[in-house]
This record gives sequence, structure tokens and C-alpha cells, in this order.
Amino acid sequence: MKKLEFGLMTFADMEPETVPGKGISAHQRIQNLLHEIKLADELGIDVFGIGEHHREDYSVSTPTTVLAAAAAITRNIKLTSAVTVLSSDDPVRTYQQFATVDLISGGRAEIMAGRGSFIESFPLFGYDLSDYNQLFEEKLALLLAINKSEKVNWSGNLRAPIHHLGVYPRALNGEIPIWLAAGGTPASAIRAAKLKLPLMLAIIGGMPENFVPFINLYKKTSLENGTSMEELQLGINSHVFIGENDEEIADEFFPHYAQMMNRVGKDRGWQPMSREQFEFMRSERGSLLVGSVEKVVNKIVLEHQLFGFTRFMAHSSLGTAPPELVLKSTELYAKEVIPRVKKRLGVAP
Repeated sequence: MKKLEFGLMTFADMEPETVPGKGISAHQRIQNLLHEIKLADELGIDVFGIGEHHREDYSVSTPTTVLAAAAAITRNIKLTSAVTVLSSDDPVRTYQQFATVDLISGGRAEIMAGRGSFIESFPLFGYDLSDYNQLFEEKLALLLAINKSEKVNWSGNLRAPIHHLGVYPRALNGEIPIWLAAGGTPASAIRAAKLKLPLMLAIIGGMPENFVPFINLYKKTSLENGTSMEELQLGINSHVFIGENDEEIADEFFPHYAQMMNRVGKDRGWQPMSREQFEFMRSERGSLLVGSVEKVVNKIVLEHQLFGFTRFMAHSSLGTAPPELVLKSTELYAKEVIPRVKKRLGVAP
């Protein structure tokens, strides 16, 4: 069996300080985040990812800045975006920033590129949403070209061409690993497979089994384009929160999770989350991995049986969950869940 990696990721959610003593400042949230990453490294977790957002309810708009800070206080953990909204960024600067993180960290930087599920960055940086798909396709092609070669020749329709120019600094050990992030659109599976890129699928609703056709499409197209099953890398990202007692952690976590989902869903026309919906999502076939160590282990094993992933990312620092609960969940994930999953799957510790 291929090596299995287990990671953590966060969007660094925050409740802005609207009145004194209410909410949390961006300063404090980022300090908490650095503490989370340092703990994850000390516990032997393989990778940590940070999302990019441009809203008042998230504290990180430039993941590379925080990843660079994390690189200086960690030793082994891989550091990635989750995701870089490439459509509204410049691939040259994206590569340069991640190459810098790579140099600071001693070769631990990765990029998870995606189109982004929020659109705030497009008007903020002067991009037309009607170019949503073309922007991503062109910029991904440019980023891959830069990653492959020090000197770049490239031309597209939505960005000025580059004529045999060098992009510096270069990553420590050649290329930076680049993953393609997806939410389940078949075109994303086909794109990742044809470009021979690792795929990261976010499953944050519904039932994981519904995504099996999507993953099978990625695998089939990868094989057709010359990637062997031994080479194929596939990641699954799920919402995860772990406690000592199944019902107690559900009771503690539900208000924070519902607040987060309702905040995001308000702009998207979602119905407010009920406790019944939360419990369905926590059930055996649901997408939410919240509960005791045993429950979370069983659900990760089930997802591996469904997809055969090589990397599992626990989106664990969610919403307004208190830091002490987040750190406890992280410890249980590293010390209890990961070893038990590996044992169940017959993977070396």
C-alpha cells in the first residue's frame, strides 16, 4: 500500500470584534493559528493547510505570509495553501512566494490551487467574473510552466505574455508539489488527471459515497493519460472535530459549527442548520466527522474504502470553536485517530 499522509487545515475563521470583549481580533486569531501549526508539527502530523479569503470573518488573506512564519517555528510538517485562489492572483508572484516559503522551511512548501468557493477576490483585484473559468485555466498553465522551468515562455489571452524571462528564487529541491483542489465538478477531475496533478476533493455536505463517480472519473482519466495507480495521489478533505465523549463533543461543537455554516449559507440561500441536520451529517454515511475517536476512525476508514485516498486532510479548526477544544481535537487526531486508522488499514505507523 502507498504511504498515507494525514493533515490538518483551516480557514482561520474569526468572529470580528464588534464591541469590546466580543469576538476575536485578527492578531489573536493568527497567534492561535501559529500555535495550532506548531502543535501539529510536534505531534508528527504530515501536513498543514491554510485557506485564502478576503472577508472580515476570516483572518488570512495571504496564506504564504502565515506559512512563512510557520516555517520558521516548525521542523518537519509540510506547509500548503488550502487553497490559493489562483484565478485572482498572479502565477509569477504565487510561485515566488511559495518558493520563498520552501527555502525558509527547507523544502516543505506545497501549493493547493483552486478557483475558490468565494468570489470576493475578483472585484477586489479587478477581475471580471465572466472570465472565471478562463482565468483559472490560463493561470494554472502559467504556474505549471514556471514550476517546471527557470526560464519561461508563455502567452495567453487574459495576461501579458512572458518572453524567456527567469522567475526567482527557485524552490529548494526543484519543483514545488502542486495539488488541484476541487468540489466535485467533473471538469475538475478531468483537468487534474490530464495535467497529471494530485487531486484534493472537499466533502463538506451530503454523503461521501455520492462522490465515488467523481473519484472514479479522476482515476480512469489519469490512467488514460499515463499516470499509474502507484503514482496517483488523491486527497480527501472533511470537516472533523474530535472529543473524548461522542455526545458531549457534539453538544459543545454544534453551536459553533451551525454559526459558521449559517454565516456562509446566508449569502448562498441555505436554510439555517438544525440539530437534526447536524446529527444526520454525523451519522455513519454522512459527511461530518464529529464525535468520539472511535466514530471518527470508523468514518475515515470508510472514506478510504470508498476512495483509496493517499492523503486525508481534517478541516478541524472551524468557526468559533474555542482554542482549547481545537487543540484537544488536534491531540486526539494525532495520538489516537491516526494510529488507529493506520492499524485498521494495515499501514505502518
